[in-house]
Amino acid sequence: MAPQSTATVQPPQAAPVPATDTEPSTAPTTTPASAPARAQEVVQAPAQEPPPEESPPEDLWQRIRQRLSWSVQDNPQIERARDQFLRQPDYLPVVSQRAAYYLHYIVEEVEKRDLPMEIALLPLVESTLDPFASSHSHAAGLWQIMPATGRYLGLEQDWWYDGRRAVRDSTRGALDYLESLYSEFDGDWLLALAAYNSGKGRVARARRANDERGQPTDYWSLRLPRETRNYVPRLLALSQIVAQPDSFDLHIPTVPNAPAFEVAATGGQLELARAAELAGIELSTLRALNPGQLRWATSPDMAPELLLPVGVGERFAREVASLSPDDRVQWRHYRIERGDSLIRIAKKFDTQVGLLREVNGIRGSRIRAGDTLMIPRGAAWPASLALASAPARATVRDYRVRSGDSLYRIAGKFKVSINDIITWNELDPGKYLQPGQQLTLYVSDG
Repeated sequence: MAPQSTATVQPPQAAPVPATDTEPSTAPTTTPASAPARAQEVVQAPAQEPPPEESPPEDLWQRIRQRLSWSVQDNPQIERARDQFLRQPDYLPVVSQRAAYYLHYIVEEVEKRDLPMEIALLPLVESTLDPFASSHSHAAGLWQIMPATGRYLGLEQDWWYDGRRAVRDSTRGALDYLESLYSEFDGDWLLALAAYNSGKGRVARARRANDERGQPTDYWSLRLPRETRNYVPRLLALSQIVAQPDSFDLHIPTVPNAPAFEVAATGGQLELARAAELAGIELSTLRALNPGQLRWATSPDMAPELLLPVGVGERFAREVASLSPDDRVQWRHYRIERGDSLIRIAKKFDTQVGLLREVNGIRGSRIRAGDTLMIPRGAAWPASLALASAPARATVRDYRVRSGDSLYRIAGKFKVSINDIITWNELDPGKYLQPGQQLTLYVSDG
């Protein structure tokens, strides 16, 4: 458990110069023991404990507000970051909608580790609380964890499952990593955050360079990339806004201060569409709570469980117990024969061409005699597969989003449905398409 930091945030003495390094390091580093003392300290005030006789706040934001503990001294970088947030009036309403799924769990985990509550706001900066978010550098999930960092943290990443996107796995990995960075960087949370963003090797080298020049080695004095120079002030600015929304004439929509999900055993591999039906919930809700599940069915290699909205677990357990083996996903291996086609094989095994493409990684329709296909049984529902609605005779087409495009416009142009585009590309329906974004479409040949 990491002790609370007593370092305070201070303004820089001079504008930092961006570094040229681009690749974060995951190798252990040693910070210089001779680093000079900081020019100024920022005091971390004790978190406000609610009076014992009062019940917990109903609003999760109020619970967070009561436990924010960093006393932030303004500087131009923080002011600019704060102004950027305030110029986005939809930011906190959108975040609050997503927070209803994820933020209570994150707050609980931060409190269990006795970490500063400001850390619970980090996913708002990283991903706007969107577990489906991906960056141009392939960081993913609520905490925007890079593939290499995810492997370093022991997060599973395979065809079926990505722990960087899973709510519980990614939160555990991110908090483990932040705690280790806090220990490595002299118990300084600002340095730990900078290292989380740009790599601990880069931050250690920047400190070492300053130390050799006889300059301070605190966060504000380091030569770091522009993104990292903006990153920490953004978290500090957001903390100010959440702490005192009235001061900025801002209303933050209420988020229930209660768990959003419970863990339910599936008893084995299960189609997501069938799981949603058994639980009596929308498939979109199930996917929102289980973003680490990448395919049409749960991963066969991970714990046989799903996150479900609180209150539906009992029904789900009862329905799962009534499933027969034929109701579950089972696998055959089929050796392709001369003259076979995906359509013929799909009809033979009462499945779908899109499903065969998906589970075997086939683009288009070309297959080769002698190769082996995996044929899932118990997966004949169209809704169970991200590609289930792809036409039987389809051409895979890559499409780059243009300015002015919308899902409606693209769907009409290629005569597919909006839901098809969303499922084929694992899109978040609540996010806008971005110019230059690449989409994969399955366009009917006839």
